[in-house]
Amino acid sequence: MTTVHNFNAGPAVLPAEVIAQITHDLPNYANTGISILESSHRTKEYEAINQRAMERFRRVLGLSDAYDIAFLQGGASMQFAMLPMNILTDTNCGSYVVTGVWAEKAYEEATRIGNAHIAGTTKSHQFRSLPAADTLDVPANAAYTHICTNNTIFGTQWHALPQVATPLVLDMSSDIASRPIDTTGVGMIYAGAQKNIGAAGVTAVAIHRDFAAQMHSNAPVILQYATHIKNQSLYNTPPTFSVYVLDLVLGWIETLGIDTLAAQNATKAQTIYDVIDGSGGFYRGHSDRACRSQMNLTFRLPDESLEKAFLVEAAAAGMIGLAGHRSVGGLRASLYNASPLASAQALASLMREFMRTHG
Repeated sequence: MTTVHNFNAGPAVLPAEVIAQITHDLPNYANTGISILESSHRTKEYEAINQRAMERFRRVLGLSDAYDIAFLQGGASMQFAMLPMNILTDTNCGSYVVTGVWAEKAYEEATRIGNAHIAGTTKSHQFRSLPAADTLDVPANAAYTHICTNNTIFGTQWHALPQVATPLVLDMSSDIASRPIDTTGVGMIYAGAQKNIGAAGVTAVAIHRDFAAQMHSNAPVILQYATHIKNQSLYNTPPTFSVYVLDLVLGWIETLGIDTLAAQNATKAQTIYDVIDGSGGFYRGHSDRACRSQMNLTFRLPDESLEKAFLVEAAAAGMIGLAGHRSVGGLRASLYNASPLASAQALASLMREFMRTHG
């Protein structure tokens, strides 16, 4: 099979070892005689997958037993609504740091449900940077402060979490389990699995019990976190295949070690950033250097015609998913956990050659 270098922003590349395991298991999972796709979520085999995935998620993220884990549906976008539905009241508000499209959507969804406040934003600077932590304006009645830890569209990333007076809620959909994080003060983490920890269809959520204690029961039962925690994510039929893949990817991360994975991710990103930084302006990174992402590397060329030509040459070289988001254009290389170093090296080589022939 021809090698393809997959730079898609999500769903994204999966580890080769995981693909091999899926291929092996798919016709007959654990000698049950049926595929995992056909298995009931009430079987002991699936319940073992579900429980193991929860335990692995907690260990990979370095979470204490004070965090409960839930596997939900609806993607991170569902969490934009589910979070405020569970905690906002007439007397409190949600505090939001708006650093990109998805953080803005989370804020806008909260305004439909209750009171929401923008604690900081870099929208006027085209989301090229992140607000300084000491400039955040968090109201005294805020129940939480929500941040998106990595911006897939504009290519920024929080390399250290801001310290605020409220519990932090982290949308980690595009950098979950890509590096160790300090969870001090973190009330909740959520992430769609399809970029770094699995396939599309499941959203992993971790909620600290102290934060959960502030939640009310006014939301519909199926949209209450308490429902899914109490029922071990088995209240309704879960996305069984997606949870199975999540479990495999988390096992791969755990075996590799998150410190090793973080070092590999840094090397991959630096491989591309070295070309951008050394190009004399031929390649222009969108984000400020101090906060640029190791997951989503966004850049422009001198004009759009060159960007289109670059994408043609990239496709001919077996590179897919390099077009920037439709809302901003340009180019974007997504280097998630399972993206191999060889893909970053191939892209860097193409960038140098393209600059030599078109610069």
